[in-house]
Parts: sequence; structure tokens; C-alpha cells
Amino acid sequence: MASALTQTRPGPWWRPWLSAEALILAVSGYCLLVLNGPFWDGVRAATDSSRVLLSLGVAVFALNAFLLGLLSWGRVARPVLAVVLVVSALAHWYMTRYAVVFDAEMIRNVLHTDVAESRELISLRMLLHVLLLGVLPAALVLLARTRKRTFGRGLLVHGGFLAATLLLTVTAVLASSQGVFSLMRAHKALRYQITPGNYLVGLVNVAKPSKKSGPLRVVGADAVRPPAAKARAPRLLVLVVGETVRAGNWGLNGYARRTTPELAARGVVNFTDVRACGTSTEVSLPCMFSVQGREHYDRDAIRGSESLLDVAARAGVGVLWRDNQSGCKGVCARVPSHTMGPQDAATLCAAGRCFDEILLAGLAEKIAAQPGDALIVLHMLGNHGPNYFERYPPAFERWTPVCRTAELSRCTQAEVVNAYDNAVLYSDAVLGRLIDLLKNQRSHDAAMLYVSDHGESLGEYGLFLHGAPYSIAPRQQLDVPMVLWLSPQFAADAGLDETCLRAAARKPASHDNLFSTVLGVFDVRTKAYRRDRDLLAGCRTQPVAAADPPRIP
Repeated sequence: MASALTQTRPGPWWRPWLSAEALILAVSGYCLLVLNGPFWDGVRAATDSSRVLLSLGVAVFALNAFLLGLLSWGRVARPVLAVVLVVSALAHWYMTRYAVVFDAEMIRNVLHTDVAESRELISLRMLLHVLLLGVLPAALVLLARTRKRTFGRGLLVHGGFLAATLLLTVTAVLASSQGVFSLMRAHKALRYQITPGNYLVGLVNVAKPSKKSGPLRVVGADAVRPPAAKARAPRLLVLVVGETVRAGNWGLNGYARRTTPELAARGVVNFTDVRACGTSTEVSLPCMFSVQGREHYDRDAIRGSESLLDVAARAGVGVLWRDNQSGCKGVCARVPSHTMGPQDAATLCAAGRCFDEILLAGLAEKIAAQPGDALIVLHMLGNHGPNYFERYPPAFERWTPVCRTAELSRCTQAEVVNAYDNAVLYSDAVLGRLIDLLKNQRSHDAAMLYVSDHGESLGEYGLFLHGAPYSIAPRQQLDVPMVLWLSPQFAADAGLDETCLRAAARKPASHDNLFSTVLGVFDVRTKAYRRDRDLLAGCRTQPVAAADPPRIP
């Protein structure tokens, strides 16, 4: 009688018997040759050394086999490998069309993508791509039959397989170590382009338990406003968080196109050199509202701490968050918030999306209902890609022709930029209307601060969209616009000198300035406030009491 190791039942030729290790090697080879085009394009652009290319080829093959071997044991090997093939084909689509790189933060972005965003990214071409390069190979894997082994034999064989692939990886790298290491140091993006290793490692990093545990860390527990702040006329700051607007296409920054005519006509203070906390909403939004900021960036610490909104509310400032995007990423979890939709203004919404003008619907009534100092945050849809052409009404299509597909690489760069600039023009119009609304209300001394959460790549260096790792992100994804508007009553009561503000706006700033600047607007006194980060402090005749910089654990 044949042993359990070799016994197989006869079957059709198209359902061969294979070991799990043979399937893993086949899938690794397929990924190396078919689904790693962006990686090899980057390598060939950086080196012409055949020795380095050969070493990398063997190393990538063996490393992927090792990673897949960790996941694929016994009976689960076939379904696991099938899923890897489908996901890898999907990753290959976005890497080839948008030059996306998959690190842990990009994985988080993917996992937190809402239905409306996902729908925009799905196309017939994408589905065909995944079908041909992912589903069909996955079906072949599922058709194969794996040989059965005893537990001990299986552990010995698979353990040996893992050791052999790891040894092969190390040997291949050492065979051309100087060239490989120098290549990876000089071109850090390459490490995020090795499929499926990139997203498998990213998933592991995302799944790691948070280093910060326990109750939410209180920030600014001592936050108060002095009696004088409570006795003066109530102040209102409308903080507008833009989406995906980059500084380079901002008319007020000297861009060749007049993308910000409404703001220019209203005499706003424009900050010309502003750096974002991150390259995605998932990173930037919590960071810009945190006391840590980019200077002390720690994702777990930020997520485990109270935000600027909590500190303002503790000091007695009325806080309200209005959202026309994918949520506040936890920033507004403990304050009143409202997600805009057709119930607020049906004519401004279609297909699960609303134009940003909806953020102004009923806003005057909300302002009038605030009895004292108030901070209202408007979270815009802005220039969220890739469907820039859907972010503005037809009346704002000033620059044509425009890219009308989510597959930006199919359009010329001029068409992509035209659609993007039209969306900036519409954001400018919404901000202009907001300023007019604030001018006409009489219940508060009003101010508006607008800042985008991150920038966007529009084809530069072959990149589209955003979300690149911060350490290698281009300026297009990091440099963002920021503008300030003050009513005359607000400026006079706060003792702010406009000439001084315009001079200060030419100095470098970042999202890290937001926390203390907003607290300073409302005269909030707390050790968490830092005068050196308050953009208005140097131009205020009666500054908020300074405090020592907070200690960041």
C-alpha cells in the first residue's frame, strides 16, 4: 500500500498533483515575471548592471517564496495563494496606472476607503485586468491538488523549504551586495514596489497592536480662557480643511492660472510656504489637529490622545464639525459633528457625492445658534482624485479639454491638470461665498482659516494621486495652500496688525502651527499652547500667555 506521502487518486490531467511548495514557487515566479513591472522599470532606470539585476531577480523570487511559505501551509495553501494572486493583480493595476507604492500607511488608506471612493476607482478595464492577471491564475491554483503528508513530515519539508528560500535570498543579495544596497538606499521607493511582499509586510505592520494602550490621553487638562475673553464680543473661527489641493496650483502663490480670483478679491492673507503633516487624509487629519504634529510624529500617540477640538471644547469654546468627505478620522469623535448629504441640499448631491457648496447650507443658522466663542470645522471634498472632473459644477469648467476618466494615465497631463485646476477654481468660489456669509452675520467677530490636508501628484515623475511614504514623497504631495481672512472687528478686537501678518505669511509654516494658532485665536491658556507655533502671536498686541513647550511622551 502506498504511503500517505505518495498516495494520489487518479484524476483528469488538468488537475495535477503538486506539493504546496511547488505551488508557492510557481506563484512566486509568476509574480516576479508578470506582476512586478513597476519594480523592474525602476531598477532598470537606476542601473544597467546585469549582475545587480540577476541578484535582485533571484532575491525577490526567493523572498516572496519565503513570505508566501509563512502563510501557505498544507490545506490552506491553495486558497491563500489564490487570494494573493487576485490582490497582487489589483495592486499591480494601481501601481502601473497611478505609481502607487504600498507601505503601511497606504494599506490603511485602502482599508479605510469608503464606498463612494471605491466606486470611482472601479472601471471595466480594471476588472478585466484583475480577471486576466489575477482571477484566471488563481483558478489554476485552485484546480491543482496538493499531496497529503503526515504532520511531522509536512513540518519537516515545509520548514526546510522556508530555510532554503531564506538562505537563497541572503545568498543572492550578498552576491552583489554593494550594488544592491546602494541601489536600495538611493531609490527607497523600490522597496515598496516588490509585489506581493510590499502589501504583505504592510498588512503585518498595520495589524501590529498599538504601542499606546489604556485610556485616551488627556491634552490640555488645564485649558481655560481668562475672564476678559469671556467678557468681550464672541469670536468665530471657521476652519476649512481642504482636500488634496497642492500649493503649486494655487493662484495666490503665483501660479500662471487665476485659480483663486475670489480669494484674491477679498484680500486674504496668503501663506506661501506651508508643509503638510502627511501625504494622505488618514495621516494628515489626525496629525494636524494633534499636539504632537509632524515634529513628534507618532501615529499611536496621536490616535491615543485628545485633539485640538477636545482642548477648545474644554476651555468653553463651542465646537462643530461639518463633513463632506470620508469622515474626521477620529478627530471629532467627542464633539458635535454632522455629515452633509442630500437631506441638507438635494440639488447639490448626486451619485453619493455632494459639491462642497453644501457645507454652507444652514451654516448661518448654526453660527447664530452659538452663544459664545465658536470653532466650526468644514471638511471639504475639494480635489479628491482621481475624478477631478466630478468635483465642480459645469459652470466652473474654465480650462479644457479635461480628463474624464479615473485612469489618469490614459489622459494627457494637460487634460489632468485642466480638470484639477477647475476643481481648485470651484473651491475658491466656495471659500469666497463663505467669507461673504461671515461678513453678513452679526452675532460674532469672524475669521476664516483655510488649509489643505495634503497635496497631489499630477503625473510628475510618473506619479499620480497621493499617499507616497513621507520620507520619499515629492513636494507636490507635501506643499499645501493656507489662507487667513479676518473681519475688521475680529482684527481690531484681537489687536492683530495686517501688515505684520502679511510679512509673517511669507515665512515657512506647517500643519504643526495649527494647534497653537487656533488656541491663540480664542485666548485659551494651557501648557499645551506654544507661542512659537502660533502664527498670529508675533502680530498680536496682547499675546496669549506663553507656556513652556509640552513634553511629548
